[in-house]
Amino acid sequence: MIGFAFRRLLQAGAVMFVVALIAFSLFRHVGDPVNQMVGVETSTEQREALREQLGLNDPMPLQFVRFLGNAARFDFGTSYQFRQPVADLFAKRIPATLELAFTSALLALAVGVPMGVYAGLRRETVLARLFLSLSLVGISLPTFFLGMLLIYIFAVSLQWLPSFGRGDVVDLGGWWTTGFLTVSGLKALVLPAITLALYQMTLIMRLVRAEILEVVRADFIRFARARGLPDRLVHFRHALKNTLVPVVTITGLQLGSIIAFATITETVFQWPGMGLLFLQAVQTVDIPIMAAYLMLTAFLFVTINFVVDILYFLIDPRLRASA
Repeated sequence: MIGFAFRRLLQAGAVMFVVALIAFSLFRHVGDPVNQMVGVETSTEQREALREQLGLNDPMPLQFVRFLGNAARFDFGTSYQFRQPVADLFAKRIPATLELAFTSALLALAVGVPMGVYAGLRRETVLARLFLSLSLVGISLPTFFLGMLLIYIFAVSLQWLPSFGRGDVVDLGGWWTTGFLTVSGLKALVLPAITLALYQMTLIMRLVRAEILEVVRADFIRFARARGLPDRLVHFRHALKNTLVPVVTITGLQLGSIIAFATITETVFQWPGMGLLFLQAVQTVDIPIMAAYLMLTAFLFVTINFVVDILYFLIDPRLRASA
């Protein structure tokens, strides 16, 4: 177990090193940081003094080592657009993105897994075929179109839910705020959470269904039936347990995708999260925010992937036998 975890940590470190190199390249090859920080009236001498102050005249390896040290402390300097430390900007946006991401992931699991189990065990029923048809719709609809459709139905026509924003939030102390404790916050969460969860839900449903169909044809399921075990025990203790390995893997990676690629959903609903901040940074070529977003999302992916690998190791006895 320790050796397995150590190998995965080495792989994670290599991935983060490559991502850090890409983020560092943004500062060097996408515009000039000095030009972004000063106005046209700044003299050449002042520009050179600022370059020296920022260490831009130092050798490239030294700049990269300094960048790694600052990135380890999540210090990416000051935003060109907002004139605030990047760490402070992300600290204000992270709670909104994580709330939306985890709510979407839980919704996708809570709905997708039961639908997949039912569609796999009762595949000839009308309801199972309806689930499959709905899953095709969920996969095919673009996220931005689904978001606008939900806004038109539930915010414009029915006026049940708000169409943008996060609603009222409660400060829990420090930098964390939550909308779970207010009515308007919960209402504001519904539409973006459904929009972000639908694709993941249909993916999980189809994956669980495919795994159930494969497992129920396995020999150990036939032996369990031959022993006279009831269907409920065969399905939920033996069949469902053996579908957990791919489901855990896909779910973990999809959680990373939800966090990293919530940009479209946050833009449609003007959700004040990291995705919306990143899109604004791209429009204004705000390199510190872009680099910080790249590093943070890579760290989230690596962390989630590491946790998934450990769970994979604990669930699948074949990995423990070969370790």
